[in-house]
Amino acid sequence: MKNYPFIILFFLLTILSSTSNGQKLDSKNYHTHRGTLKNSFLKFEKEKKGRVAFLGGSITYNPGWRDSVCSYLQQKFPETEFDFIAAGIPSMGSTPGAFRFERDVLVNGQVDLLFEEAAVNDDTNRRTPDEIERAMEGIVRHAKNANPLCDVVIMYFVDPGKMEDYRNGIVPEVIQLHEKVAEHYNISTINLAKEVTKRIDAGEFDWKNDFKSLHPSPFGQTIYFHSIKVFLETAWKPDFIGEKISVEEIPNPLDDANYDNGILLGPNPRRKIKGWDMIENWKPLYQVGTRANYTNVPMLVGEYPGKIVKFQFKGNAVGIAVAAGPDAGIIEYSIDNSDWQKQDLFSQWSKQLYLPWYYTLASGLTNKKHTLQIRLIEDKNAESAGNKCVLRYFYFNGK
Repeated sequence: MKNYPFIILFFLLTILSSTSNGQKLDSKNYHTHRGTLKNSFLKFEKEKKGRVAFLGGSITYNPGWRDSVCSYLQQKFPETEFDFIAAGIPSMGSTPGAFRFERDVLVNGQVDLLFEEAAVNDDTNRRTPDEIERAMEGIVRHAKNANPLCDVVIMYFVDPGKMEDYRNGIVPEVIQLHEKVAEHYNISTINLAKEVTKRIDAGEFDWKNDFKSLHPSPFGQTIYFHSIKVFLETAWKPDFIGEKISVEEIPNPLDDANYDNGILLGPNPRRKIKGWDMIENWKPLYQVGTRANYTNVPMLVGEYPGKIVKFQFKGNAVGIAVAAGPDAGIIEYSIDNSDWQKQDLFSQWSKQLYLPWYYTLASGLTNKKHTLQIRLIEDKNAESAGNKCVLRYFYFNGK
C-alpha cells in the first residue's frame, strides 16, 4: 500500500491544529454520527477477521486516502486478518454502484464495514433526484440485506460546485438526497465537501496550490484520511468491548422502486442476432481512452439501424451499460411493446473516452416479467462519428 511521506503528514497535522487567525477547525464538526459502528469494531477486535469495502468513483479508485485507511485499520487491529475490497471505478456514481454491488462489493462474501461515496459523480453525471435516491437507498438495503450486521459510512467528497453552494449558504442537492437516505437508515456521514471548503476559507490551505482539484493531491488525500480517522476514533468507543454484536431492524423503504437487488448480466445470446455481433474480445476502433473491464471483453455490438435485440427480465428497473465512445449512436427502446423512446448514447466525454456509462431505461415498473427491445436508428448525434451501440451489460433490479 502507498504511504505518503511523513513530512506531508507532519505538515498537515501542523496546519490542522490552527488556522491563520489562531482558531482551530475540528473535523468532528463535519461528521454526523447516527447509530454506532459497534458491530464492525467487535468483529475486528474479537473475531480477528474483517472485510472492509470501498465503493465509489475515481477518487475511491485512485491511491491515497483509501490506502491510508487500510493501513490505519491494520495498525489499530494488528491481530486482525483483513480483506479489503477496492470497488472504486472512475466515472461511476450511485446508479452503477447499486447494480454492480453484488459483483464488485460482495465478490468475496458479506461485508462488515462499507465506505460509500457517490456525491461527486451523482452531481457531475447529472442523475435525476429520483434516480439518485433510489440508487443510494438500493446500495444501503443491498448491504444490509446481505449482512444485517454491516456498518455503513456515507461520505461526501468535495468539488468546485459544492464549494460554491456552501459559500452561498446552500446544501448541495445531491448531499440532501444522500442525507435523506442516511437519516432514514440511521447511517453516519462524513461531509468532506463542507470541511474542505471551510478549511480553505479559514486560510489553512488553498485549492489551486494545495488541494489541486476534485482528484486530490497527496496533500488533499491526507486531508481526507485525517478526517476519516478522527471519525472512526470517535465512533469506536473502548467500552464497546464489553458489549455484544446487535442487529438493527431494516426500516421500510423510502421508495419501493429503489435498486436494492441490482444485477449485472453480460450479453449471451443463444443464437446470432441479425444486425448485432457478439464480439468475445472487443477492442475499440478509435485511439482514445478506455477503462478497465470495457476493452478486451465480450461485447454485443450493433450498428445496423432497425435491427432489434431483446432482453427478458423480472423486476422493476432495467438499463444497459455501454462503452460510449466517439462513434456512439442513438437507440430506441421499448418495454413490453410500449411506444418506442429515444436514448442518445453519445456523452459529453465520448470524444475523448469510451465512457463506461449506465443508461437506466425504465424504473418503477411492476415487479413481473418484462421484455426490453432495443434498436439503433439512422440519426446520430452531430458530434458522433458513427451510430454504434457497444453493450457490455444489461442490468435490472430483480425483486
